[in-house]
Amino acid sequence: MAKQTICLVGRPNTGKSTLFNRIVGKKVAIIEDAPGVTRDRIYSQALYKDIPFYLIDTGGIDLSDGDFNDEIRMQVSIGIDEADTIIFVVDAKEGLTTSDLLIRDMLKKQNKRVIVAINKVDSNLSNENIYEFYSLGFDDYVNISAEHGRGVNELLKLATENYEEGYEEFDNNIKISVIGRPNVGKSSLVNALLNEERVIVSPVAGTTRDAIDTKFIYNKEEYTLIDTAGLRKKGKIFEAVEKYSLLRSMKAIDRSDVCLLVLDATTGIVEHDKHIAGYALEAGKPIVIVVNKWDTIENKDEDMKEWKKDIKNNFQFMDYAKVVFLSAQTKKRIHTLMPEVLTSYNNSIKEVKTNIINDIIRDAFIETPPASFKGKKLKVYFTHQSGTKPPRFDIEVNSKGLVHFSYYRYLENKIRENIDFSGTPIILQFKNKGEQEL
Repeated sequence: MAKQTICLVGRPNTGKSTLFNRIVGKKVAIIEDAPGVTRDRIYSQALYKDIPFYLIDTGGIDLSDGDFNDEIRMQVSIGIDEADTIIFVVDAKEGLTTSDLLIRDMLKKQNKRVIVAINKVDSNLSNENIYEFYSLGFDDYVNISAEHGRGVNELLKLATENYEEGYEEFDNNIKISVIGRPNVGKSSLVNALLNEERVIVSPVAGTTRDAIDTKFIYNKEEYTLIDTAGLRKKGKIFEAVEKYSLLRSMKAIDRSDVCLLVLDATTGIVEHDKHIAGYALEAGKPIVIVVNKWDTIENKDEDMKEWKKDIKNNFQFMDYAKVVFLSAQTKKRIHTLMPEVLTSYNNSIKEVKTNIINDIIRDAFIETPPASFKGKKLKVYFTHQSGTKPPRFDIEVNSKGLVHFSYYRYLENKIRENIDFSGTPIILQFKNKGEQEL
């Protein structure tokens, strides 16, 4: 069974974002201040007890003046369409409003379970207003204070009561997701890959909405291709706003082993490309950058040099990514893609012996010691690999607060100089000596 999805809806300033952050908890990026990565928290994975689920935060809906513009309509419609359960967040301090009633009418038209979260219940004043919300006519109501965390566990228990524990996917194939903004050629690339060996094992409905999983054979091995553009026929209106098309890629990124970020050779790199790449980075996924529509380029040698410079400048936060240039339409250079996919994946599961990684970190430390901070100097005691997908290394130090971002990057680069981790991110986790795992 696939992970379920919960969507938060409500008018502005009812505390949806506060509730979103409370449920998700602190989400630490692989590289905290990676340049070019936009932190737009409209979506995340979350966990209650042993039940994993997706959480969507939508923009505030203010329908009282009738100005329900297309962008808000698309965003909320996408969230509701994706959701199994909707949490309708209302404001106990302000009481029931016309916008709440109009949102109620909109939700009543959907065949979705709705739980009303009466937020900001933290004073006698707000308590006086809670009963009027029962006139909304839904079955489930929970009083909460998202800011202080009161009632949130009860809300999540109710929201996830029919969800599955210990979610896992039963498809053991390497999963390859095709991500990117609209009209860059994602579907064409999928078709080109499937036609390469001309063997399609079994096209099946994906385990998440708006994705199609297709199994195919490459070099006698079976792989699963996740096409995020697969089910867009009834929802073309959503693609009019690129920002929200990002949501289409997020679940596929979470489920995949390798991401193919498709760029359009005819339009160049735009901010949205970096936004999508940032989510793949945060999810710790290997990534191959695919410059598509290469058949339209006349001066291929010169333009390839310029493209490589542009990619280096725009994707500094993932300079390890493999890059291929191809035409999905004509299938020229399509053969260059899968070898890079497999290299990236194999590097993401690579394990390094403890003595080797310790030698690399020790030599790097001796070669360039870190600068002291307020008279204190960083000391490194021990390093070991603590996981894969992506490779993670725990570095025991005297005080992790002394690790500057630039030194993090220096050590990462030293590891990459000695071990081939091309195509995959790696994570360095600094821990104080004796610090226990959470």
